[in-house]
Amino acid sequence: MSMWSDLCDKLDEKVLENLTSNVKQIQDDLLEGILTLNANTEYLRRFLHGSSDKELFKKNVPVTTYEDVKLFIDRVANGEPFDVISGTPITGFSLSSGTSGGIRKIFPCNNKYLENLNFIYCYRSLVISKHIDGLDHGKGMVFNFCVPEHSTPSGLPVSAATTLFFKSDYFKNRPSYWHWSFTSPDEVILCSDNKQSMYCHLLCGIVQRDEVVKVGTAFVSTLVRVITFLEKHWKEICTNIRYGHLSEWITDKSCRDSVSKILGEPNPELADLIVNECNQKSWEGIIQRLWPKTKFIESIATGQMAQHIPTLEFYSNKLPLISSSYVSSETMFGINMNPLCKPQDVSYTFMPNFSYFEFLLVDAGDEVEIVDLVDVKLGCHYEPLVTNHSGLHRYKMGDIVQVTGFYNSAPQFRFARRGSLVLSVHMEITTDQVLLNAATHAKMVLESSNLMLIDFTSYADISTTPGHYVLYWELKGKYNNNIAEIDNKVLVECCYVVEESLDNFYKEYRKNGSIGALEIKVVQQGTFDSLMEFFITQGASSTQYKTPICIKSAEAIAILEEKVHARFFTDKSLSLKFSS
Repeated sequence: MSMWSDLCDKLDEKVLENLTSNVKQIQDDLLEGILTLNANTEYLRRFLHGSSDKELFKKNVPVTTYEDVKLFIDRVANGEPFDVISGTPITGFSLSSGTSGGIRKIFPCNNKYLENLNFIYCYRSLVISKHIDGLDHGKGMVFNFCVPEHSTPSGLPVSAATTLFFKSDYFKNRPSYWHWSFTSPDEVILCSDNKQSMYCHLLCGIVQRDEVVKVGTAFVSTLVRVITFLEKHWKEICTNIRYGHLSEWITDKSCRDSVSKILGEPNPELADLIVNECNQKSWEGIIQRLWPKTKFIESIATGQMAQHIPTLEFYSNKLPLISSSYVSSETMFGINMNPLCKPQDVSYTFMPNFSYFEFLLVDAGDEVEIVDLVDVKLGCHYEPLVTNHSGLHRYKMGDIVQVTGFYNSAPQFRFARRGSLVLSVHMEITTDQVLLNAATHAKMVLESSNLMLIDFTSYADISTTPGHYVLYWELKGKYNNNIAEIDNKVLVECCYVVEESLDNFYKEYRKNGSIGALEIKVVQQGTFDSLMEFFITQGASSTQYKTPICIKSAEAIAILEEKVHARFFTDKSLSLKFSS
């Protein structure tokens, strides 16, 4: 255990003040430490010849993508020595979700990664506790999940980063601090059957409903799925509570034994209370009704997760929604130092102790401008480059972030978009963020019909001439689960609003016939669950899954097409707006 690990046992605000006030020195020292350990690895030796000099590193070591380093990672995974890429032992491989960029990647992982993850869990919670009172006297109903581990030919575990963490000593030996106090026992978290784990999380949370002060999931979309799961299983959960007996299909022994202890004796009074709430015509505010002492929801709501915010606000009565940290399979990045800000205003303060960060200026034309963490400029957009402790050097993350301010000398960044996620059928480029904004505008139209957009994705259909954008929408009634009738006028207007929200390049090509009218295809309820199941069978992580904003997979499109039950097109001319 290192100094940073020790600091997690005795949380101190001064740690964050020190980190954010001495960014340059900490970053320089961190890079020197990484290069000292790794300069003689096979990967770096050809560029640095054993040197740990920063300027030589910047001059000689190239900016890399996953394809550039995949061969080296695969060699270690297949049994070659760790010093092919890392100066310290590789203890496992973390898996990316496989949904953001379309490819599932494995990244070498060592104890430093787990130490950094532990640090960010601890200190993001410290920040939250400074803004919300009374958290020491309650529990979190946090939907933590593990996925099955696989092994490389060399015997090293391969899994989601969170699974590696939950199975590590950092989690097993965690200190007694409020953010580690959960309604679910560890056995539920460690259960690799996600359905059994989800059911048990909910059951334990309902039994201990008066102790819940926080509801948490990794992503907002996961919490929406939790509510959908509860809609299907609340009657069974109430039966378990009424008779004090866990459903027989919960077969994971450790899970069953630990949850049965929490379930305890029959409790018909609690069962009746839950039945009364769940039988209401609308589930508006259901989170606050079932867990009345909940003070906030902790879940990532930035980037493509933003589309789920209105749905979650409906279910939660607009409880504070906190996007507490920015993390990835490659590294930790930062903490939201203003946790009670509006979801659209979230910025993350990058912490200089996680990795060495550089930033590639976006939209710089033919010039390549790379700056250090302390040299980024307010308002500019950058792609982060990461040099970490386990073999990635100047690695392009693929995220685009914008500098929004500074906390002491540490820059704060807003997640802008994924750099690679775009739609195009002609010469236009439509980013994922533009699509998200367009969908947000269209949701306002849906309000008039008491409909909610539960999930959506898109693809560029070039099978016709001209090509056109296709959006797949799954809808749900606000006041009943089913949609009795779709108002055609409302959905046609949604098509128009989405197109009106796109840029002038798109509109010009629409007007001259180079692009066809945008199409919204409404799919059956449960379609996006089927889509998730498909991606999981293709190797995506159930714990990290995010619905792709743009889809290219023919198999995925076929799943969506099979579930389409209504189609709509724009029926108006688009406007062109030019700034003066």
